Amino acid sequence: MLPVGVRPTNLKELRQSGWVSKTVKHEIRDNFLRMLSAGEELFPGIIGYDNTVIPEINLALLAGHDLLFLGEKGQAKSRLMRALVRFLDDAIPYIDHPSCPVHEDPNKPISAAGKRLVADLPEERVPIGWWPRSERYAERLAPGTKFADVIGEIDPAKLAAGTSMATEEALHFGLIPRMHRGIFAMNEVPELDELVQVGLFNILEERDVQIRGYPIQFDLDVLILFSANPSTYNRSGKVIPQLKDRIGSLIQTHYPRERSAGIEIMEQESAIELGGDYPVLVPYFMKEIIEQMSVCARRSKYIDQASGVSARFSIANYRTMVASARHRGVRLGEKPAVPRISDLGHLISSSLGKLELDMMGSQQMSERQVIEAIQAEAIRAVFEEYVEKNGLDEIVQVFGKGVKIEVGDMLPSAHYAERLKRVPKAWEKAFEVNPSESEAVRASCIEFVLAGLYAGDRISRSQKHGRITYEIR
Repeated sequence: MLPVGVRPTNLKELRQSGWVSKTVKHEIRDNFLRMLSAGEELFPGIIGYDNTVIPEINLALLAGHDLLFLGEKGQAKSRLMRALVRFLDDAIPYIDHPSCPVHEDPNKPISAAGKRLVADLPEERVPIGWWPRSERYAERLAPGTKFADVIGEIDPAKLAAGTSMATEEALHFGLIPRMHRGIFAMNEVPELDELVQVGLFNILEERDVQIRGYPIQFDLDVLILFSANPSTYNRSGKVIPQLKDRIGSLIQTHYPRERSAGIEIMEQESAIELGGDYPVLVPYFMKEIIEQMSVCARRSKYIDQASGVSARFSIANYRTMVASARHRGVRLGEKPAVPRISDLGHLISSSLGKLELDMMGSQQMSERQVIEAIQAEAIRAVFEEYVEKNGLDEIVQVFGKGVKIEVGDMLPSAHYAERLKRVPKAWEKAFEVNPSESEAVRASCIEFVLAGLYAGDRISRSQKHGRITYEIR
């Protein structure tokens, strides 16, 4: 690609520069192969797909296919589609004239206006502009999308001005023709009206545009991407068979297969600054509980699994947990603030609306009750991984002596240390979870063990005015 300072400004200079036309798929393939050969990271920021999704995308790009990303919500389908922009050239030349309805290839114009300009004007008078990579991608959400939005329509204003309805100039082009030489993505394709699906099928098959029966023989050059949820895409009648048949590759996405990958995604996407004037230190087991909530929700009989549980569920909950800890740290003057189990009581606000209940499986449970059940299951699952059961009896015996322990999201960490001074040996097991001399970290460990014992029905819990008291059953 030519440097910015020496880019041609007219057709004569462009042809003298030696620039060669490429289709968008050829351009993507060449840049992809160059980056692959150089060992560059192909899909930065995409986690957990190295051995599954990404190899399939690589082959589809080399094959020159249009792609469908099939997966449940929150599986990075949109991010993957947008990531393909990086395989485009930095900028490409086009005929920079207001009469041209699309970004014309100067060597191969497709519109009547573009062809006239090249044929009628001397090369030095045909202006050339440069279309940057960032503007060569457009996407549309299917619900509510009309034929005119993505394909085009006859323009009444042009007819009123005297333009003949029998000419190409009477047409107003939609997003796909305007993305000629670029990438267009249609999200949730099963929600498209059948008429629009037929229009897309015609573009995929013939690469031309037909508006109200007026055939425009465009040699349309565009990479078309689709996304869909399996529950609707595979439902008979939602997507016309002819459209399915013309999509080159189907890329099946999935949720993280390892909890550690889910945590990595959660940390990356939450983009939380944990340092600064009011730092927050998050124990790893608290991150595990947040991600385990999503894992449990994806297996829960109370949740509609056809809809899925987005990664945004973990991201929003992680942000809320950190915010609760930081709020306490500022109020009580604790640095760093450390999230505790009691901070999870605030996750209702960031969880509601993100899960779709299974009306048959939930058995009249409210969404709040389902979230609380999922949270308890997640705590129990992570707790059992950390603490061996034969090490719990001594801690339970402490409660048998009449000890009650009060916890809460606004209690100072020193409160926990003071309360447990007389039983330090019994709690050494708890501190093995996250060894630290910090009172705030030890308070978080104590709450984790208490919540784990309660989740395993070893001790009881009562709640009043936002504070929780644990004792023997």
